[in-house]
Amino acid sequence: MPADLVPLAEVVRSGFVESVHYGSAVALTPDGRTAVARGAVAAPVLPRSSAKPFQALACLLAGAPLEGRSLAIAAGSHTGEDRHVRLVAEMLAGAGLTTEALGCPPDWPEDEPARHALIRAGLGPSCDRMNCSGKHAAMLAAAVASGLPTESYLDPGHPVQQRVRSVVEDLSGEKAAHVAVDGCGAPLFGLSLAGLARAVQALVLAAPGTAPLAVADAMRAHPEYVGGTGHVNTGLMRALPGAVAKGGAEGVLVVALASGHAAAVKVIDGSPRATTAVALAALRAAGGDVTGAAEFTTVPVLGGGVPVGEIHALGE
Repeated sequence: MPADLVPLAEVVRSGFVESVHYGSAVALTPDGRTAVARGAVAAPVLPRSSAKPFQALACLLAGAPLEGRSLAIAAGSHTGEDRHVRLVAEMLAGAGLTTEALGCPPDWPEDEPARHALIRAGLGPSCDRMNCSGKHAAMLAAAVASGLPTESYLDPGHPVQQRVRSVVEDLSGEKAAHVAVDGCGAPLFGLSLAGLARAVQALVLAAPGTAPLAVADAMRAHPEYVGGTGHVNTGLMRALPGAVAKGGAEGVLVVALASGHAAAVKVIDGSPRATTAVALAALRAAGGDVTGAAEFTTVPVLGGGVPVGEIHALGE
């Protein structure tokens, strides 16, 4: 674990500091200058689902017929609602495949009403309800479009995954520091937190008519497919029109504003509860306008069902 991690957020209950989240945060100005660098921003991290926009871009470049909602869900971590499952099925059908081709593990939907409906119907977890199924459908579509085998699409040596690696390295401006297996089974390429910020910034600052901008535009136009009902990424993108936000497991988050300001956060304890507040604080310190997202700058701490404190960012 890097030794130069810093306190990023604190949890205050009834005036008492109950917990502190340590980690790293970086924010860039639109011209690429590093305006905020707190903690180990040059150390490698595993971006987890924060890498999905780059994976979606690789699939688009490989020929997958992605646009609008399908491109957004490829770049997102959906909550498993019925609309998400229907879209995944459409994407697979367009490639001549069914949900049987999905290599992600079965899971319950994150969306509580959808989960309860499945339980009432006597149904269980399924691969298409898993939050990564949109990405997997896109990877399968890319393999089909390129005339490549689908059975091995999750192998790190598969051309689709090699395309992902190339995109990640090109956008971040650095070589992958580590190759891992993500929770969904897909290859995952580690890079520095600073590189992660550069990569998401490259999407929003891409030239009109290019594939990187198409990914950003799809996410911004369809935030409900990047997350879902009640999802913090969806809410943040709606609060900041033109922004792109994508969280990942183990306390990772990237946010890029329409202005080109970009931030990346890694909380070392793996909790995501403070990442949005920390990213917004970093963006504000870098000169970004985040006034529309005031409700996301703190997280309420409850006692007896009512707010008795808050989680807020430190060191802005």
